[in-house]
Amino acid sequence: MKVELRLNDGVHFSAFTESGQRLEIDGSETVGGQDRGARPMEMVLAALAGCSSIDVMSTLKKMRQPVSDCRIEVEGERADAVPAVFSDIRMTFVVSGHRLDSAKVERAVGLAVEKYCSVGKMLESTARIRHAVRIIPQKEA
Repeated sequence: MKVELRLNDGVHFSAFTESGQRLEIDGSETVGGQDRGARPMEMVLAALAGCSSIDVMSTLKKMRQPVSDCRIEVEGERADAVPAVFSDIRMTFVVSGHRLDSAKVERAVGLAVEKYCSVGKMLESTARIRHAVRIIPQKEA
């Protein structure tokens, strides 16, 4: 896997991924940023949510759960030291669908967060990662 970063100006970079995607990264105003991209630590939280949500959706598909929507809310607390790594992360998985089996949804989320998500495994050495599940039932169309 490979990513290349290219400086645009100041502390604004464009990241080009091996899969052909482009991501914009910028620092805070205190270090010269101009709000032209995500902060690196925001991207870490996004990577955690993305990694675990892909695992959740894959598992729920195998479990034949009719998911119509999935949203992940992630909040991270950072250590009060340099480097300011994440020390506590809270994830809430909001899953919608018709006739979802709550036990299966809970199991899929638990497996994703605690076992399968590579990003989470890297972060767990410095951060306590907690998760919750909220299911929103939907009526048949």
